[in-house]
Amino acid sequence: MQQFDLDELNKKLIASGLELMRDEEGLHLIGGGLSLMADFKDMLPRLKQSNLEHEILIKAARIKSMPMPQTVVDATAGLGEDSLILAAAGFNVVLYEYDSVIAALLDDALERAKSIPELKDIVARMELHNENSIEAMQKLDFTPDIVLLDPMFPERQKSAKIKKKFQLLQQLESPCSDEIDMFQAAESTGAKRIVVKRPAKGPQLAAKKPSHNISGKAIRYDCYIYA
Repeated sequence: MQQFDLDELNKKLIASGLELMRDEEGLHLIGGGLSLMADFKDMLPRLKQSNLEHEILIKAARIKSMPMPQTVVDATAGLGEDSLILAAAGFNVVLYEYDSVIAALLDDALERAKSIPELKDIVARMELHNENSIEAMQKLDFTPDIVLLDPMFPERQKSAKIKKKFQLLQQLESPCSDEIDMFQAAESTGAKRIVVKRPAKGPQLAAKKPSHNISGKAIRYDCYIYA
């Protein structure tokens, strides 16, 4: 478990009207009558093997010519749901989350999951770093097999489909304005594959044409193959 100073984090949150609060359930982000807690228990149905087989993220990420476990860098971890799915499928996942408040929520979820039998082996394959992933990817001391990118873009903020509680997160993270730097940093890792999560009809990251893509009803994964 990483060390996050809640008093210091709450000082940074004062201007936004948000607050981190810990109770017997875990760490909550509260504000405007809303409350958000990262909790992997809600995802247990998706983690069943029969359901994982249908996850298009796994189809996009897995390199068929390589044995498992394959290593993924999730450069935009958020609350870690995509990383959890990958870890449940047997990937080793290194997560980077720049925002310290979001990283604290995710770290709390990872720590609580260690005591849940169905989750403890899964989260053991997840390693969280509270860092700027663009900078981190430029100096990795290992070569990942896959890099996953899911940057937030302005058009996603305007979606009426976004759950109200996740509006709290949008007050913390700014839309991506450096997609070229992000993509170049991902390429600098030497990964064999870069997978970019996009809205089904969203633009390509950094205007780069993918090798192929896999689409669902609302989500599209653009896959860039390098080996």
